[in-house]
Amino acid sequence: MEDTESTAPERTTGRNGGQGGDQNLLMSSKPLHRFIQKEPKSLGIVIVIFGCAELLMGFNLATENTVTSYGIYIPFWQGLLFLVCGNLSIYTEVHPSKKMVTVCLAMYVVCLLGIVVSVVYRIYCLTHYSYLRYRASWRSDWSDDEWLLHRVEQLFGVEGILFTSSLCVSVLLIFLCAVARLALKSTRTQVIVQCIPPPPSDTPTN
Repeated sequence: MEDTESTAPERTTGRNGGQGGDQNLLMSSKPLHRFIQKEPKSLGIVIVIFGCAELLMGFNLATENTVTSYGIYIPFWQGLLFLVCGNLSIYTEVHPSKKMVTVCLAMYVVCLLGIVVSVVYRIYCLTHYSYLRYRASWRSDWSDDEWLLHRVEQLFGVEGILFTSSLCVSVLLIFLCAVARLALKSTRTQVIVQCIPPPPSDTPTN
């Protein structure tokens, strides 16, 4: 304890004064720096961009009459999950704390579960579009309808892009989950109790 207390003031006296000293203390003495060093802010910005893309594509898919991921409102709730996770990552890097890392970890897990649901449903949608294209190639009445074929190809491309983006975000979230878990595991406090026997008494006993 004496060593820790003696080194803490030296770390807080950084080159830039108070704020720089606090940052040096955070990066040197708190295990949360393992989470901060992985730049969750940058990854959060990427996740926010994917979330905005989900929401924008959701408005386009809402106008379709055929089977799309809008059937269970995937673009909207998954886009909101991406936005929440991205903003939490950005905020946590600016204001790091054990509580915020815990909240981020919980939201990452929820978002990953949502991605599993969306991936399964979008595989079904892509399979349906493949069937429509296969049927169109064998039926003359469908082959004559070029607009319908073009629309199916467009939906296949949109759902394929959103499917790929979901997989990319899942990789980022798995990485952030691992880093956040390690940071929380390292911040567990440990109490060491040391028993020191009293010094022997010099007074002779009668």
